[in-house]
Amino acid sequence: MDKSQNEFRHISVMLHECINNLSISPDGVYVDGTMGGAGHSGHIAKALSENGRLIAIDQDEDAIKTGTERLGIYGDKVTIVRSNFSCMKEIVTNLGYEGVDGILLDLGVSSYQLDTPERGFSYREESSLLDMRMDNRMERTARDIINEYTEEELKKMIWAYGEDKFAPRIAKKIVEVRENKPITTVGDLISIIKSAYPAKELRKPGHPAKKTFQAIRIELNSELKVLEENLKDMVSLLKDGGRICVITFHSLEDKIVKNIFRECENPCVCPPQFPVCVCGKQSLGKVVTRKPIVPSEEELSMNSRSKSAKLRVFERVVLK
Repeated sequence: MDKSQNEFRHISVMLHECINNLSISPDGVYVDGTMGGAGHSGHIAKALSENGRLIAIDQDEDAIKTGTERLGIYGDKVTIVRSNFSCMKEIVTNLGYEGVDGILLDLGVSSYQLDTPERGFSYREESSLLDMRMDNRMERTARDIINEYTEEELKKMIWAYGEDKFAPRIAKKIVEVRENKPITTVGDLISIIKSAYPAKELRKPGHPAKKTFQAIRIELNSELKVLEENLKDMVSLLKDGGRICVITFHSLEDKIVKNIFRECENPCVCPPQFPVCVCGKQSLGKVVTRKPIVPSEEELSMNSRSKSAKLRVFERVVLK
């Protein structure tokens, strides 16, 4: 068995909730913009007829290998593309489709990525090199960020993306340490973070490096920027009645999705005192989930990594 097939583990978060909310039409065209271990993709493909099509996108090389094997049983119903979901519109157009019936984004890091030491995502593998690339074709790694960003840039990144109140202290310590030698391993960075934390904070539950590692990963892979710049275009790609489901895992992602979905539903920028809209901005549809869907107690008991997950859904409504 191929290594990636054997080891690419990722429990699909809120699988049934996603499939239900996509309201899959057997003859429809669907896009999984974050295929990963092909859990969601497999269930979408299974629901399609011979006339249906799933376009599965992922930028991770191991995910592509695994997806190709796991989705092979569906033959021509599935097209797998190695790319970032920011290229979704171009991919769909190049395949000859003007629009799609549903889109799924699962913005979480897969268990495989977290548990594979050489990927450098996890703060639990101290001997690993700092990497954190979602796409290993990228030249820049986490090491470059840690060793090249200024103290001010590091502080802003850790505060904005990690929401760690000790960001100034961590940034200062990073700069001090790297003056003597480059910071290259997970263990190097963990030691620095711990040294920046007050002793009483280290005694609290949770790993002190979690927030900084999250911040570096988001910065390196431009995760929030890609989401913010492309989500509205994905909504526009939907056919009338088509739905987009987005699973987020921290407050910054969820806020972006919530705000863009609201804007898509009500884009009017006219002052409230205007009796009628004159700006000409038209609604793209409706928000299906006024409050996000969260994992069930049963799912939480089986998959602790789903704890922070939130699912939001938007339905395209084309004005006649």
